Amino acid sequence: MKNKLYLECTSGISGDMAVAALLDLGAGREKLNKALKSLPVKGFDIKISRVVKSGIDACDFDVVLDKEHENHDHDMGYLHGHEHGEHSHEHEEAYACRANHHHETTGHVHEHRGLNEIMTIIDHADMADRARSYAKKIFTILAAAEAKAHNVPADQVHFHEVGAVDSIVDILSVAVCMDDLDVEEVIIPRLCEGSGTIRCQHGILPVPVPAVSNIVSAHHLKLHITPVQGELVTPTGAAIVAAFLTSEKLPEDFTVEKIGIGAGKRQYECPGILRAMLIREAEKNTKIQKFSDTESDTIIKLESNIDDCSGETLGYVMELLYEAGAREANYMPVFMKKNRPAWLLTVICKEDQVSGMERIIFKETTTIGIRRQKMERTVLKREKRTVVTPLGDVEVKVCIFDGQEYIYPEYESVKKLCKKTGVSYREAYHMAVCG
Repeated sequence: MKNKLYLECTSGISGDMAVAALLDLGAGREKLNKALKSLPVKGFDIKISRVVKSGIDACDFDVVLDKEHENHDHDMGYLHGHEHGEHSHEHEEAYACRANHHHETTGHVHEHRGLNEIMTIIDHADMADRARSYAKKIFTILAAAEAKAHNVPADQVHFHEVGAVDSIVDILSVAVCMDDLDVEEVIIPRLCEGSGTIRCQHGILPVPVPAVSNIVSAHHLKLHITPVQGELVTPTGAAIVAAFLTSEKLPEDFTVEKIGIGAGKRQYECPGILRAMLIREAEKNTKIQKFSDTESDTIIKLESNIDDCSGETLGYVMELLYEAGAREANYMPVFMKKNRPAWLLTVICKEDQVSGMERIIFKETTTIGIRRQKMERTVLKREKRTVVTPLGDVEVKVCIFDGQEYIYPEYESVKKLCKKTGVSYREAYHMAVCG
């Protein structure tokens, strides 16, 4: 059974929230520590702890940076560009001094890394191949979004905030945790984002910021803007969603096997948590049958009206459809508009056979459209047997209904016996039924 992960992004999503939620679900910390220690990146440590957010116990994943690499990701005054108040002014002034010092000593404020450099870092990390591919996918999505925002090729994007040490750690950590949890399906009904503005390297920007907007657009993510003033979905969070999302629709009924809650750092009106759930789709209750000899399944009915096709052609089409596994195929005469004589072609098949059946119909007939309908049906349980008759063996289908056994000889097997012995089809059929 595939592991299904439901991410409830009602308070948005960021890299650290995602890592914390996955760790709370049970992702292995030893495997994560091993991968992070192997990174050819310096200036950070990680801290995993428990915190209370809006009265809810949550896991907190914190990337602790040294003075050279620290940023303003969780400084609310800086993020929202307050230009009044003694504390905010002093904080920004101190940041400006530190920025100038970095420029003088290292040639840049923070480390700027291109996509190729980040891929090299990922290649040197001690992590599983699947986790490595996850991390590369997330960064590739981010690169495309930043490239569009700044109108430069993706390989020329130099990440500032995204490429900072804490974001590299967040993304690799998510990749390692997702791989360790062996998640194959990720369901995210929608992303809840805030509004207003936020400050970043390029100045004061509207929320959602350009990188987030570009990811939402490119990957057709469902976005819901809330009244909360601030950025709830970070570029890293949006890229994680785009990289792993497989469905926006939850199963109609499901059970929750485990819950993980990841804490955000920023203080907003909303709870500031990301809830992750490992879920299992509930077994569909089959309709109560009067007899236990029946079972239910789902089939697809394909129909097409064809008014410019010969009977010989349709006979050939039927042969192809049966060879491809059709459960049933037939055609009957109908009258279309203006009393034109035509054929109604009907095919019954399983859902995974639809594309093959449609290919045959489009290729071999003159139709330009096929109707499709999903249907539930009740069928008798059956088994195949070999019946020994005085003239030889015959393959049969055996069904039981209400305690009565019904035998249906297979046509090809009866025909073979007739050709071998010379008896009539009716006689051979009767022998097979009576044993």
